[in-house]
Amino acid sequence: MKAKADRKEEVDEVFGPVIFRYTRKQAIDDGVLVDVSQMAAEAGVKLPTALTRAVYEQYVVVPPELKGLQDDSGRLWDILWMFACAVRGGGISGAIGHFDLIVAQPDKEDWRANEKVFEGNRQRRLVTLKAVCGPGDNGTACITIMRPEED
Repeated sequence: MKAKADRKEEVDEVFGPVIFRYTRKQAIDDGVLVDVSQMAAEAGVKLPTALTRAVYEQYVVVPPELKGLQDDSGRLWDILWMFACAVRGGGISGAIGHFDLIVAQPDKEDWRANEKVFEGNRQRRLVTLKAVCGPGDNGTACITIMRPEED
């Protein structure tokens, strides 16, 4: 097996030197990703886990109309628990998978492509999210949960 320095030289020969790198840590520090690893571990997820800011703002932050009826931590738990159930149940078995959950949202005209009315109740949305398992900054596996159209 080649030494790490030798592999880097080979990569540089083919692609050239790295001109810019945006790490997962930087994305978390910048707020592009929200680290939810602690609660994910409580839900049985063994890998570092983050949500995209879009998922966090849309599905974790409680809308003003639901304040006092729900809280952010309960909504976050729902996402992580449904993800963990999808993995354990075999619904997600590769590096990229989708899972569903029901999210209470006020009935406004802000519906997204990944949302459907749940059982005729326009204040309950069946939401599909995408989970991607890939390498983190140090090459070990980590999970990012996002909307299906996000990368």
